[in-house]
Amino acid sequence: MARRTKAEAAATREALLDAAEAVFLERGVARTSLEQIAREAGMTRGAVYWHFKDKADLFQAMLQRVRMPFEELVEEIGDPELANKPLEAIRRACQSGFARLEQPRYRRVHAILIHHCETFAEIDPLAMQNEMAEEACGALLGYFTSAARMGHLRQDLSPEVAARLLQAILGGLFHDWLRNYEQFSLRERGTLLVETQLELLRAKH
Repeated sequence: MARRTKAEAAATREALLDAAEAVFLERGVARTSLEQIAREAGMTRGAVYWHFKDKADLFQAMLQRVRMPFEELVEEIGDPELANKPLEAIRRACQSGFARLEQPRYRRVHAILIHHCETFAEIDPLAMQNEMAEEACGALLGYFTSAARMGHLRQDLSPEVAARLLQAILGGLFHDWLRNYEQFSLRERGTLLVETQLELLRAKH
C-alpha cells in the first residue's frame, strides 16, 4: 500500500511538471501562477505546494528533468575505449546530446528557459544559461586537454581555445535550431558541424 502511495505521489509530481511545461510555454514563466498550473493538471493549488516550495522550486525541478551533463553523455555510451580517444568521445557525446535535445520535452524546456522566462524572484534565466554553458565548456576543456596530452590536438591550438570554439558552435547551433526547429534536424546539422570542427582541430600526422 505504501509503495503504491509513493508511486502515486511521484506520478502527481510528474503530472504537475508536465502541466508547468505546457503553461510556461504558452504564457511565459513570470505570467504563470501556481493556480494556473494546478488547473492545467486538474489538481488543486495545495497539491502543487505539497510537492514544491514555490514557483522557483518547480521551475528548477522542471530543468532538472532535462539536465544532461557532458560527462554523463560520455558515460552512457558505455565504451571504455573512449578514454583513449577524447576527440571521438566528444563527437559521440555531442551526437547523443543532439538526439536527446530533439525529444519534445527537452526542446520545450530549453525553449522556455531561453525564450519564455524573464528574471524574477529567485529565477535568473541568464545566470542559469551561463552556468550550463560554462559546465559544458569545462567538460570540453577536460577532453581537449587529454587530446593535447596524447598528441591528438593541433600543436598551434590550446585546449582552452579549442573548447571555446566548439562551445560557441554548439551554442549558436542550438539557438538557431530552437527558433526554427521544424526547418532542420539538429542531429544531422549538428553532427556535420561537430565532425567538421573536430577535423579542423585534429593534429595531422
